[in-house]
Amino acid sequence: MTQFDTEVAVVTGASSGIGRATAEAFAAAGARVVVSDVNVEGGEETVARIEKAGGTAIFVETDVTDDDAVAALVDTAVSEYGRLDFACNNAGIGGPQKPTADLSADEWQGVVDVNLNGVWRSMRHEIPAMLDGDGGVIVNMASILGKVGFANAAPYVAAKHGVLGLTKTAAIEYAEQGVRVNAVCPGFVDTPLLGEGGLDDPEARQGIESLHPMNRLGDVDEIASAVVWLCSDGASFTTGEALTVDGGYTSR
Repeated sequence: MTQFDTEVAVVTGASSGIGRATAEAFAAAGARVVVSDVNVEGGEETVARIEKAGGTAIFVETDVTDDDAVAALVDTAVSEYGRLDFACNNAGIGGPQKPTADLSADEWQGVVDVNLNGVWRSMRHEIPAMLDGDGGVIVNMASILGKVGFANAAPYVAAKHGVLGLTKTAAIEYAEQGVRVNAVCPGFVDTPLLGEGGLDDPEARQGIESLHPMNRLGDVDEIASAVVWLCSDGASFTTGEALTVDGGYTSR
């Protein structure tokens, strides 16, 4: 018997990086996984990787800025597999790197709408589905930048701080109804998103690595394992937690 032999998990932003690793980790633990992303090719590749490893998964194209699309994602999970037990709300974007006053309204809103509003939209549909079943666990992907500031990243930092507030509030609201809500706060992790932020330059990468006492970036599997643990029975008394996995970044 595997850890999650009957459970169903939804992972948003699962076409690459942390989302893909999390979807694969859920599947390796025995869960049936609904992979979602706006990137169809990447999402289908994630499903293919899971199936090649012997797991079970389907792909649902989902834009988390579209409430109807998010509703359809959750409906598909329930109609396909009969339930929803776990959700990792991971979809996110980096956004522009500018001082706060130099941002346009569209630049601000674009990041917040994906990184914060997208998490709320997802929870808005995931929670009722879990309440209709046997309860469940939601893990929101935040960041160390949900706990500290970072220059030239105001919308990202503000959105991730908001994700933590949303996580804690929902955890209180549903604690007695069988739904646990937690967040993971990774340090800088070696993903395609990091490259999009200009950190594929060796000198810039070394500078970011040096901010972590371990003097390296995180690995996607290290973050995925934290998500899976938060969904396990081993974390049954854990809700409202912002679990930091950052190589010591926030200890300084």
